Amino acid sequence: MNCKKPVLLAAAVMATLVPAPGHAQDLATDDPVLRRIWEEATARSQVEPLAQTLLDAVGPRLTGSPQSEQAQAWAVETLKGWGVDARLEQYGTWEGWDRGVSHVDLVSPRVRSLEGRILAWSPGTGGRPVDAGVAPLPTIDTPADWQRFLGTVAGKWVMLSFPEPSCRTDEQWAEFAMDGSAERWAADREAAQIRWSRSLRMTGSADARNRDLHTQLEQAGAAGVVTSQWPGSYGTTRVFNAYNRATPTFELSCEDYGLVYRLAVNGQEPTVRLTAEAENRGEVPVFNVIGEIRGSEWPDQYVMLSAHFDSWEAGSGATDNGSGSVLMMETMRILRAAYPNPKRTILIGLWNGEEQGLNGSRAFTEDHPEVVDGLQALWNQDNGTGRIVRLSAQGLVGAASSLAGWMARVPAEVAQHVEMELPGTPGGGGSDYASFVCHGAPGFSLGALSWDYSSHTWHTHRDTFDKLVWDDLRNNAVLTASLVYLAAEDPHFVDRTRRSVMTDRRGEPMEWPACQPAVRSSKDSPRMEQ
Repeated sequence: MNCKKPVLLAAAVMATLVPAPGHAQDLATDDPVLRRIWEEATARSQVEPLAQTLLDAVGPRLTGSPQSEQAQAWAVETLKGWGVDARLEQYGTWEGWDRGVSHVDLVSPRVRSLEGRILAWSPGTGGRPVDAGVAPLPTIDTPADWQRFLGTVAGKWVMLSFPEPSCRTDEQWAEFAMDGSAERWAADREAAQIRWSRSLRMTGSADARNRDLHTQLEQAGAAGVVTSQWPGSYGTTRVFNAYNRATPTFELSCEDYGLVYRLAVNGQEPTVRLTAEAENRGEVPVFNVIGEIRGSEWPDQYVMLSAHFDSWEAGSGATDNGSGSVLMMETMRILRAAYPNPKRTILIGLWNGEEQGLNGSRAFTEDHPEVVDGLQALWNQDNGTGRIVRLSAQGLVGAASSLAGWMARVPAEVAQHVEMELPGTPGGGGSDYASFVCHGAPGFSLGALSWDYSSHTWHTHRDTFDKLVWDDLRNNAVLTASLVYLAAEDPHFVDRTRRSVMTDRRGEPMEWPACQPAVRSSKDSPRMEQ
């Protein structure tokens, strides 16, 4: 291991940010375990040092990368250090990839270092600089127009993303624009997006990330592809994976993509230099991290902590989903200290491959039907650093009374933030709890406040340590540890009766979600087709 073991950082400062341990928690009953959970989570919190080690020292955790393997080894070592029986559990293989140094520069008509990077699984340039002109997607009205364009792209970077006319947020336009200006700007932008989308469709694809589209460009001799997916916040760009493994694919920030595009369409002949190192590692084994505290009375019944450990790799994967992973690790630490002899077995699953289709958690449910059958409750967190404010019974009518009873005993300082949906409806495939819900098992999603998650940190290179909110995470640790303890102690096994009549948010009838098989190799993944 290259990572130092976590140590408490700035304990004196952190202590001023949470209620003191002596603070009289508002409990419905005088429960000494709940009081110990509160004290451990507030006075001796380790969420910050855990997160600093994971996000700063290890960094992003792309499935199949050396950083993913390093993070998993650190998690197992850390859990074992707390007395948790932890292990790596292989569920398949995946295409391994390791990023080296990458740099993008404008070299003419002026020099400027651009904000950008190669995308995951893209080939590099062997560390050598590659200079090339750019070819923005023109207006394409017919398939013949597309074929003519293909004849012009040899040796050029092809720009396939819509060039945003402004990288200011919609809120800024609404607040500061003159009368009619914001409306005209929005109408012009929409018309330009429609023209761009129509041109894309004329290529035979409605998506700039389409594999066949990239293959055609490769065969036409393009140097590579440039993308930019702006989520609407200052300084952010979505980063996914390259859809062609033969030629480099890199992304640019909204501002720099617009700069290069304008130079090109105005005949100013920009030249962009890409220097990139990357290693394709071939198919490598991939694992989940599983930890266990064995139950004393009902060891074959389980309460489970759940978060996906993998991330995209341009940032540090802080809010997606380092925050959820650290929360679940911290919860295990708290429980070992405050509730060392649970009645039911407590498990933690730090899943791999979530970003490629919930593969790690789906594989676990296939490989461990005894856990699915014996599951008392699973708590999953995967939407950012904010305090938890939503909890749904996922359409399990009988589980609603259990959830309500547990929440009634959680300290009011924490429970006051949570709105419950009883009995709710089953969640779709948005995160790993869905791998359990589809079996009718009580997997619950702990929904958090946004803190600009969707617009700023989700799948962007700005998803870094500094975006975490420590008071909210300590709040979440109290809540999650309390719920695990109460579920583990409850003498009643959670009723799995499902709603027989359900409608979606539009009022349309819906059925219980079907379980999808785990994809255990990148060779079988539609998201990773070569």
